Amino acid sequence: MADTVLYDVTEGLATITLNRPDAMNALNTELKVALRDTLRQAADDPAVRAVLLTGSGRAFCVGQDLKEHIERLHDDAVRASGATMDTVKEHYNPIVAAIAGMPKPVVAGVNGVAAGAGAGFAFAADYRVVADTASFNTSFAGVALSADSGVSWTLPRLIGHGRAAELMLFPRSVKAEEAAGLGIANTVVPAAELAAEATKIARRLAEGPTVAYAAIKESLAYAAGHGLLDTLAKEDELQARAGASEDHRIAVDAFVKKEKPTFLGR
Repeated sequence: MADTVLYDVTEGLATITLNRPDAMNALNTELKVALRDTLRQAADDPAVRAVLLTGSGRAFCVGQDLKEHIERLHDDAVRASGATMDTVKEHYNPIVAAIAGMPKPVVAGVNGVAAGAGAGFAFAADYRVVADTASFNTSFAGVALSADSGVSWTLPRLIGHGRAAELMLFPRSVKAEEAAGLGIANTVVPAAELAAEATKIARRLAEGPTVAYAAIKESLAYAAGHGLLDTLAKEDELQARAGASEDHRIAVDAFVKKEKPTFLGR
């Protein structure tokens, strides 16, 4: 595994850490490939029941590494082939699809600035624990680009179309306190407590009913693009899946006995 991404699995929790602290975790090709492949590994590993995505150093992720990107902009062969922005298809789309489609909960531990694609990765997570010193910035329009990394889908669903359009047309730094008020940040904690609190929340999810969590994620994504009757049918399908899980039987038995259930993730 490339050391631009650190990966640890402990007691069902996979911690994925972007690890280019000197570059504020800017996304060069090596990091993007490693992150994409690590997320897929976590998704496929039955030992992983939740994921914590965070950054090392003072940033969560500032988005595309512009030093690398500018080389492509000035490469005549790349420009002629129309491949200047191929990273969206090759890296950003698969990364966001892996986060949002992960059949397990994903917590973003936003330890510092999250900008551009970095913000997109955080928005795609199921829960965001944010340091009080952190901030978000869509940033795309500032470099004459449209949105990528799923921001046009995730951000309006977090804060509404009007606010999302404002932040995308007029990109600016959204501090942690404002992010909480808008609905971007689920929890804001002192920066010194970020790692411990994010791990605590992610570990709680790792100890929960994994099959039910996967169904909840799928139901929310499905409902975002379908009408009521189709959504009701999807809920029926997903509830049948969750109801057949071993964890459901464990939970019901524990409820009857007035005990706390110990979930197995299956």
